[in-house]
Amino acid sequence: MQGKKHLWITICMILVIALLIPMKEAEAESAGQKLRIATDSLNVRTGPGLSYASLGMAARDETYTILDQEGDWYQIDFESGQKGWVANWLVVLETENKQEKEKQVNSGSEKTVSINADGLRVRGGPSTDYRVVGVVSKGEEYKVVSTDQDWFNITTEYGNVWVHKDFVQVNGHTQETSSSTNEEKKTVIKQGVITGNSLNVRTSPDTNSKVIGKLNSGTSVDILSQENDWTEISFQGTNAWISSQYIQAGNKQEKKQETNNNGTITASSLNVREKPSLNGNIIGSVAQGDNFRILKEENNWTNIELPNGTNGWVASWYVNKDQSSSTESKSSSSVKNVTILHNGSNIRQSATTNATIVARANQGDTFEVVGTEKDWYEIKLGDGQTGFIAGWIVSNGKQSQPTDQSSSTPGLKNKVIVLDPGHGGRDNGTTGASGTLEKTVTIRTAEKLAAKLKAAGATVIFTRQQDTYVPLQSRVSMSHMNKADAFISIHYDSINDRSVRGMTTYYYHDYQQQFAADVHQGIMSKIDLNDRGYRHGDYYVIRENNSKAILLELGYLSNATEEIKVTSEQYQEAVSTGIFQGLRTHFQ
Repeated sequence: MQGKKHLWITICMILVIALLIPMKEAEAESAGQKLRIATDSLNVRTGPGLSYASLGMAARDETYTILDQEGDWYQIDFESGQKGWVANWLVVLETENKQEKEKQVNSGSEKTVSINADGLRVRGGPSTDYRVVGVVSKGEEYKVVSTDQDWFNITTEYGNVWVHKDFVQVNGHTQETSSSTNEEKKTVIKQGVITGNSLNVRTSPDTNSKVIGKLNSGTSVDILSQENDWTEISFQGTNAWISSQYIQAGNKQEKKQETNNNGTITASSLNVREKPSLNGNIIGSVAQGDNFRILKEENNWTNIELPNGTNGWVASWYVNKDQSSSTESKSSSSVKNVTILHNGSNIRQSATTNATIVARANQGDTFEVVGTEKDWYEIKLGDGQTGFIAGWIVSNGKQSQPTDQSSSTPGLKNKVIVLDPGHGGRDNGTTGASGTLEKTVTIRTAEKLAAKLKAAGATVIFTRQQDTYVPLQSRVSMSHMNKADAFISIHYDSINDRSVRGMTTYYYHDYQQQFAADVHQGIMSKIDLNDRGYRHGDYYVIRENNSKAILLELGYLSNATEEIKVTSEQYQEAVSTGIFQGLRTHFQ
């Protein structure tokens, strides 16, 4: 009996060992290989994770022997016999075998490509899902090893890597798309006017195609054709494509809407500018309660007639249209009912966040829709009266906002956006001049932004949704684990000099710069704060992030006046809308 027991124990041990051997072999598959550092400087850490201390820095193109692998980390033989760990998305294996993913070029072909974009990132495989392994420069020429649909596998100093066809020239000529080439000349079918700021102009009707320029609101263009949700235009002597939802047929004069409405100023003090832009010269100011005749509206600006007979422009979100004048812009709605998404949602007298609150509703309440105005629903209340509810805080069963096209933006649909409300728990962040805790304002901003993103079809992930402490490395890990398309860290600023005010956008890596520019511009188009620009900043959550990551400082709580402004409901709505607009612009 004892012998049988020993036999069974022996068999079980053999089975366990047999199961472990393949696992060990898989972990050790890369051991002994060489890797090359694919970024300018890389932290070598004492363990396989961002939370471990740094042993030192490795420089671009340095090579090391792999000793072990754990998850997304390689252990290397670092310095003086020290063993350290590096992240696999910032290195390239010198002996990586990608043959199973490649489709070979016809035998005998000696095709080469020249890079036509500065600082082009090259990847470990034929998709943006693969990690970036290095950067090549404009004008450099490389031999093509193989192709895979729209991707070229080329030989570089990083080994065999992948680039998209839109960023190269093949045998001396630019890759052409099936829908638009430089040689193709098309007849202008009509004129159009751009209705969105910083609109991406692309080589083909696809959000993955190359951006060759940008257009601002009010620009007139020649329309050549239309394809699904895209419009082909003439741009700098060539044919190009833009999203159809940001162009209006007609000339520039048709774009401006003439009105005979009146409006009341809701801000305590508001600058009047000579043109509809924060860059316009200030020609005067108006005060809360002042009433003016509205001459016309353009994007988010209102042209008003001043008492001296002149006219100027003010930000529309600080103008409350008279109730009697807003009915002309109302339209009927195909949506029959809407359902409230959040407890305590405000129902207002008119279609603006500055209007008087006439009722409140809770999550799950359903109302009949009697009309729409811009991105608001006019709903029927229980007493027979009507009120307005913002389209981004309700569900209409169609996952779209009423007439504002942001919710149908193809660029944001299915994008994974990680929102990082700064601080939390034992970390209060800064404390404002009147006692405002930064951690409470950041979560408010994030929640308002999340409602708009979800309505547009994006997947939103919070690093925190309660007053809890979350370590910085955990916030970054959430971005990596969810393969975020964008990571936005939300903060409010403070400084000993209480006269300082304004908002700033920070990025760390070059691949985050354009993202920072687009979001910053979106925010500044919606708020009336001092523009401190977008700039390089050494913050952990963006430095250690392999996503498009930015950190926003949305105003100074240390400035008493600015603290009052940035904590107001109006500002919170405006700034969250600005961030949303910036994301929409970047991904359109």
